[in-house]
Amino acid sequence: MNDRIEIGAAVPRRRSPLLRALGRAVLRAGGWTLDVRMPDEPKLVVIAAPHTSNWDFVYGLAAILALDLELHWFAKHTLFRGPWGRIFRALGGIAIDRSAAGDVVRQTAQTFADSERLLIGLAPEGTRAHVAQWKRGFYHLAASAQVPVLAAYIDYRRKVVGTGPLFRPSGDWDADMAPVFAFYRGVTAKKPENVGLG
Repeated sequence: MNDRIEIGAAVPRRRSPLLRALGRAVLRAGGWTLDVRMPDEPKLVVIAAPHTSNWDFVYGLAAILALDLELHWFAKHTLFRGPWGRIFRALGGIAIDRSAAGDVVRQTAQTFADSERLLIGLAPEGTRAHVAQWKRGFYHLAASAQVPVLAAYIDYRRKVVGTGPLFRPSGDWDADMAPVFAFYRGVTAKKPENVGLG
């Protein structure tokens, strides 16, 4: 299967041929393809699910680099210790101390307000372990910042990294998320037993 990629002109790009080549090489080495449609939006919250394995980070980051996206992503602060910290920050990482996570939504919404273009990516489950319900921080963030949410996925059965539904939070979680959860039910995680949608 060949890559299918559409990226709107307003989407923030890195403009780094070297990182793009690196991302493509990682995906090709694993036999992965891209099926990505990025809407013509300068600001987006991108949710990546299901998140059940450390490999999600590897293939997700490879896809971000291969697509030449200037996308920032949240990760627990312990990942940023030592020499990897500088590398992860250079690749768009933002360290989050989960013990103080309540202020992240407000701060990030303000960052959206102060930015002409900004992509923020995160895993709504918040952990690789099984969860019965998603954390709603991404939803509150997008609603506060008045930006749309784009669903992204890593499908291990088809070996595809791609995007799905786009929506703007209305304030009605159940109505907004029903088609998103329905979409993700068709995606095969690395560890399907850890998937929780709700």
